[in-house]
Amino acid sequence: MTLLDGSDTPPDGEGSVQVALDPQDQIKGAKVIAVYGKGGIGKSTTSSNLSAAFSKLGHRVLQIGCDPKHDSTFTLTKKMMPTVIDVLETVDFHSEELRVEDFMFEGYNGVMCVEAGGPPAGTGCGGYVVGQTVKLLKQHHLLEDTDVVIFDVLGDVVCGGFAAPLQHADNAVVVAANDFDSIFAMNRIVAAINAKAKNYNVRLAGVVANRSAETDEIDRFSDAIGMKRLAHFKDLDAIRRSRLKKCTLFEMPDSPEVEEARQEYLNLARTLYEGAEAQQANPMKDRDIFDFLGFE
Repeated sequence: MTLLDGSDTPPDGEGSVQVALDPQDQIKGAKVIAVYGKGGIGKSTTSSNLSAAFSKLGHRVLQIGCDPKHDSTFTLTKKMMPTVIDVLETVDFHSEELRVEDFMFEGYNGVMCVEAGGPPAGTGCGGYVVGQTVKLLKQHHLLEDTDVVIFDVLGDVVCGGFAAPLQHADNAVVVAANDFDSIFAMNRIVAAINAKAKNYNVRLAGVVANRSAETDEIDRFSDAIGMKRLAHFKDLDAIRRSRLKKCTLFEMPDSPEVEEARQEYLNLARTLYEGAEAQQANPMKDRDIFDFLGFE
């Protein structure tokens, strides 16, 4: 395996069959953030509101949804967008025939949105989809005018293909609720980030507590493995309703709770843009975390 610097190194982990990132596909200049977490935990809501916060701070933002459901950006664009794979299929995968407006759409406050999509169920690889999306963006010079790129990636990391955004990212953020399943998934995601960090520039930035009144279990686990909590978003009805209204939290009616959440997103954006301290977390074995979080 050949890395960005041309050196040969061991694969990402024991038994890994990952393909190294082509240096030509490296994203340069922009701050790149990959958002992971258990399925249904609110990654897309977090990603979209974080994109909006970055834009409010004056940054040029690109959000890339990496889920076959292609619903990452609809609160920014107000509708479901065609995916990169969909539009490539219409031209028999001749990318040179595509125009920018075929696959990139402007959303709230100037945030640019791309839905990578995914292969049909049971076929293909998510890593291929991510790779083709980045190549297309570079081909059209769309990353040159971008300050922040956010990859919103589906579910738990068990497939190396959907870990591909970690090859591009500077920071990885894990979204979790204050419950067993979320934290169990977070532990495995941290292991995946550590594996990629051996060969790529990505570093764990920390955890974002979401949809949780309290953070005691997240904090207890984070302290045990050496990770920090970056932000806390409570289970607000305004956030739930913003999804139903197809808008970001920054477009919802003002209230003390909404303003508090907005400020938390702005603070998170500032932290990530200025460079969150890399976390040297040591994930637990599955049996150990089961005992650590379980109740008798």
